[in-house]
Amino acid sequence: MGSNTHVGRRDLIKRAMALGLISVPTVGALSACASGGGDDDNDGGAKADKTDKNPLGVDKNTDLEVLMFDGGFGTKYIDDDATAYQKNFAKVKTSSTEKIQSKVQGRMAAGDPPDLINNSGDEAMDVPALITQGQLADLTPLLDAPSIDDPGKKVRDTLRDGTIEMGQYGDEKVYRMNIAYSVFGLWYSKKLLDDNGWEYPKTWDDMLAICADAKKQNIAGFAYTGVYPQYLGFSMLPMIGKVGGVEVLDAIDNLEPNAWKHDAVKGVMEAHYELYDKGYVLKNSPGKTHTDVQTDWTERGNCIFIPNGSWVENESKDTTPPDFEMTVSPSPNLDSSDAMPFETIWAQAGEPFIVPAKAKNSVGAMEFLRNMLSKKSAAGFTELVSSLACVEGSEEGLQLGTGLTTAVGLLDGAGENFLNPRFPDWYPTPYREKIVFVLGDMMKGGIKPAEAIDKIQGIADETAQDDSIKKYKH
Repeated sequence: MGSNTHVGRRDLIKRAMALGLISVPTVGALSACASGGGDDDNDGGAKADKTDKNPLGVDKNTDLEVLMFDGGFGTKYIDDDATAYQKNFAKVKTSSTEKIQSKVQGRMAAGDPPDLINNSGDEAMDVPALITQGQLADLTPLLDAPSIDDPGKKVRDTLRDGTIEMGQYGDEKVYRMNIAYSVFGLWYSKKLLDDNGWEYPKTWDDMLAICADAKKQNIAGFAYTGVYPQYLGFSMLPMIGKVGGVEVLDAIDNLEPNAWKHDAVKGVMEAHYELYDKGYVLKNSPGKTHTDVQTDWTERGNCIFIPNGSWVENESKDTTPPDFEMTVSPSPNLDSSDAMPFETIWAQAGEPFIVPAKAKNSVGAMEFLRNMLSKKSAAGFTELVSSLACVEGSEEGLQLGTGLTTAVGLLDGAGENFLNPRFPDWYPTPYREKIVFVLGDMMKGGIKPAEAIDKIQGIADETAQDDSIKKYKH
């Protein structure tokens, strides 16, 4: 693995693109007792003849059930989609939860799942495990259907680069449809920086200098959510790519031997540990949830930088002062020898929706998604939750908040320099249930970087050797 070599923007973004909720990558495998069954086990419910107004052939007498994740984006953004569906087809029953897996895994195992599931949050189901078990429908019919806005153009041709690829796992089938386009990085108050005469740090030495100055004012330079330490990845993973190049992240994704022991990983881990070692991390971070940390950041002004995704502007709106000037920037470079420039970012399609293979109305679920992927619906999503949508150009003409405005600026300024680590969604269970907690342990001083790296490499090796886990490669 040498230094990064530039490739075409579209190719990089296909390996990349960009919040929400990500929303945050999935965690927790569906119970092994879940029944299998692929696309052939269910015909998607009753179907009608396909017409120009009903290109997927949705039966107007079959109701639709939608289960939403109630997280950073809330659930109101689907209200207009539900209204439109009910006007043209049948009744929509919606429900929501913060714990998707707990709510739905029993129904999945029993062969009686909701028709459409917003599979997001800390308890999202393990998509690769579901695919292996034949539990998910292929969404290719949706992508090949005519778009709402231009029937002469397929839905797939209206989406931002990288959106379709984030739903693919080793073949051409698409198993999840992401609707948000998230930008990850370090978030901060521009007003706080300006008031103190600080410029955003482009190198780690600059980062440490600001943190040292802030400590004199009893302000923490850095904060993270110890309860959900996966947020640390939003800072560490893109830095690893910037320091060592795309190929370092590819090697990690590909489960190559000793990939986590690359010098780029060591440098980034040691840099973040230095924040703890010098007392620059917000006290009690290890015991805080993401909302606790975000309130310390926005309302209390107790910290400067937090690693997060672009859903945070909406999630923190109730605690954010009007003059806060929420802003996101790329993680700093380690030093001038880094393989990729400062402008390099991790941006990715997220906030996934899945259609169970055994859904009673999978055709209706795809029609619901088709409406969600119209420009009108996507623009409404952006206005309501302050996040970019995966529909190309849907934010044009909208008045965006400062956070989202700067996120769009990062997309424009990155050029070809996009990163998209896939380990978190290719291997969600080892990443979210093991690796991120090693990172959290390091950031509270429980272990040092060298031990953390050894532990993480061991987890990666176990994953590579586990024949029950399907493997993916770039």
